[in-house]
Amino acid sequence: MTAAPATPAWPDGKRFAFTIFDDTDRGTLDNVPAVYALLRDLGIMTTKSVWPLTPSRPPSVVGGATCAEPDYLDWVLHLQAEGFEIGLHNVTYHTSLRGEIAAGLQRFQSLFGQRPRVLATHTDCGEGMYWGSARVSGAQRVVYDVLTRGRQRGFGGHVEGHPSFWGDLCLEQVDYVRNFTFPGANTLTSCPWMPYHDADRPWVKAWFASSEGANCGIFNATLDEAAQEQLEDEGGACVMYTHFGKGFCNDGVLEPRFVELMTRLSRRGGWFVPVSTLLDHVAAARGGVHALTRGERGRLERRWLRHKFSHGTS
Repeated sequence: MTAAPATPAWPDGKRFAFTIFDDTDRGTLDNVPAVYALLRDLGIMTTKSVWPLTPSRPPSVVGGATCAEPDYLDWVLHLQAEGFEIGLHNVTYHTSLRGEIAAGLQRFQSLFGQRPRVLATHTDCGEGMYWGSARVSGAQRVVYDVLTRGRQRGFGGHVEGHPSFWGDLCLEQVDYVRNFTFPGANTLTSCPWMPYHDADRPWVKAWFASSEGANCGIFNATLDEAAQEQLEDEGGACVMYTHFGKGFCNDGVLEPRFVELMTRLSRRGGWFVPVSTLLDHVAAARGGVHALTRGERGRLERRWLRHKFSHGTS
C-alpha cells in the first residue's frame, strides 16, 4: 500500500485551508444573501453554485432561484465581483438533454466570462456524471445497488449515445467535479489524494471530496470548536459541502451558532479561498493531479458507503 500524499504547505504561512461549496438547492434572495454578506465581512471567499438556464420542467427533486431571474443574477454577478467563485450545479434544476446542456454551458460562460471550473451534480438529474451506482465499483456497487433498490434512476451524463450524454463537454470545460462526502472537518484526512483523476471514469478531469455540512445543523456540528482546533493542528484543508438555503438564515436572521463558529474560524489564520483555488494549490504542490489507483478508490468507496448509509449523506 502506497503512502498517502503529504499535506501541502499553505500560502503566506497560513496554518490550514478552508472553503465551502454552496449547493444552490432552495437558495433564493430571501435566504442566502445575508450568509454571503457575513462571509464577505469575515474575509472568507467560497464557491456559490448556480443554475444558468431557465427551467422548462418541474424540479427533479428540489428547486430554487436560477439565473433566469434578473435580480438574482445581478446579485450573483456582484458576488463574483467581490471575489466569490461561481460554480455549476447542472444547467438547471431538472434533467436536461445534450443540446440543453451545451446551451447552459454557453450561457454560463456568457454570464460569468469564463467556463464553470467546478461542478457538483444536482441530485436525480438524469445527466449526472458517473452518478448513482456509477459512483462506486465492484463489490461496493453491488452493496450500493442493494441498499438503494427501487430508489435510484439511471444516469447518462457519462454514457455515449444517451440523450443526456455530455462527458466530452464536461472534460473540456470543467476542472473539478465533486463526488464523495465524508464526516470530519479535515477533508484531506478522508480523501488524501484529492484532487485525483480516475482512469475508470475518463470524462472527468479531476474529482474532489467534501466534508459533511448538508444543512445548518450538520454544518455547525462538523465545524465546532474542537473540529476547528483539530483542523488547524493538522494543517489540513476543509471543503465544506452545504446548502445555504437550508436553515442558515430564517426570516432574515442568520442562525446565531453559525455566525459564532464562522467568526471564530475567521480569526484562526486560515487560508480562505474558493474551491478551485484551493484544489489548484494542492495539485501544484504535488506536481499535478493524483492518478488514483483502484486500491485507493476502493478505500474511498467503502468509507463513503459507511457514512452514506448511516447518515444519509449525498
